[in-house]
Amino acid sequence: MSTSRQRGNSRLPNFKDLPTLLRDARFWRFAAQAIAVLLVVLLVILIVDNVIYNLRQLGIQLGFDFLRTQASFDIGETLIPYSPADSYTRAILVGLVNSLRVTVLGLIFATMLGLLAGIARLSSNWLLRQLALVYVEIFRNTPLLLQLFFWYFAVFLKLPGVENSITLPGPTYLTSRGVFLPWFNPTAGTGLWLVLLALGIGGAIALWRWRVRLILEQGRPGNPILWSLGPLVASGLLALILTRTIPFSWNLPQLVGGTQLQGGLRLSPEFSTLVIGLVVYTGSFIAEIVRAGIQAVPRGQWEAARALGLKPGRIMQMVILPQALRVIIPPLTSQYLNLAKNSSLAIAIGFPDVYFVASTTFNQTGRAVEVMLLIMITYLTISLTISLLMNLYNQTVQLKER
Repeated sequence: MSTSRQRGNSRLPNFKDLPTLLRDARFWRFAAQAIAVLLVVLLVILIVDNVIYNLRQLGIQLGFDFLRTQASFDIGETLIPYSPADSYTRAILVGLVNSLRVTVLGLIFATMLGLLAGIARLSSNWLLRQLALVYVEIFRNTPLLLQLFFWYFAVFLKLPGVENSITLPGPTYLTSRGVFLPWFNPTAGTGLWLVLLALGIGGAIALWRWRVRLILEQGRPGNPILWSLGPLVASGLLALILTRTIPFSWNLPQLVGGTQLQGGLRLSPEFSTLVIGLVVYTGSFIAEIVRAGIQAVPRGQWEAARALGLKPGRIMQMVILPQALRVIIPPLTSQYLNLAKNSSLAIAIGFPDVYFVASTTFNQTGRAVEVMLLIMITYLTISLTISLLMNLYNQTVQLKER
């Protein structure tokens, strides 16, 4: 007992012996980190003190009381009610909602485009493979700001006016005033429809994963997609019986008098430019990430799946992509963060995102420090939220050792 205690004590540094402590590597590792933290704290204190001193010299007091005053400027595109008589807080909230709308749509469509382009880069079809290569090389190697200017000035602002609009099936109208799409209006049963459909989607995902596991582990035949359609169809029928109405009514854009478009959903040229620019630019990076992730899967996995008689689409869906996700998710998270931060380039084309509105607020109030802090906190919160969600998803696709 005494021997083990003596052996254990011999592993610890003798803090009463200064020369021995100074020769201990563990002490210097701890000391280096403590010194680094101390230097950072001192630097922050120095910067804050310098800022406060300069503001006092200019006769400006720090504070966020200006957020309650009247904004007195208009915002061209809002999803929530807003007027110039509202406060700066309301104006910044409008910009935040616009930023989140662009970010969410950009993440969804960039993922879809990148996934398709990444798979196309490995296609056996020569033409498809070359088209994907050209897309990736062009949009990945040109600045995003230049691409936004191209989409805005060379594409959307060059579209014809309403009277000569380009009509696509749907109907969808492409004009210099924006893109007019069919949209839907809620009905009396929309709420119940959404609840039941959400339950149906949850059941479909559970059934799909259960059938995939049976196919992989026990080799049972069956199409997981057909199984997952069951809960969706059942939830739709149940909602139709209970509400006796459809979930939405269509609101189609119509050309009135040959000079005006009414109804439907209007996407402004600025919003359309920003979403398309972010999607195309980020999708080119995601395509390379997907291609690298697929190529990281050992060749033997392809050969084993073919030996089992699986078709190419089923091999990609059930064997390759689940393994490639472990390689894809970490760099994909970085691209998601880049997309969220790149959305601040909206100011270059006049889209009122949170950065645009905050800049206008700064110009009117002169509260540079407070406004910059709000912008930093906003983008930091968005980025940390994306990182948290992607890390949680990454944990679900990692190998679990038994």
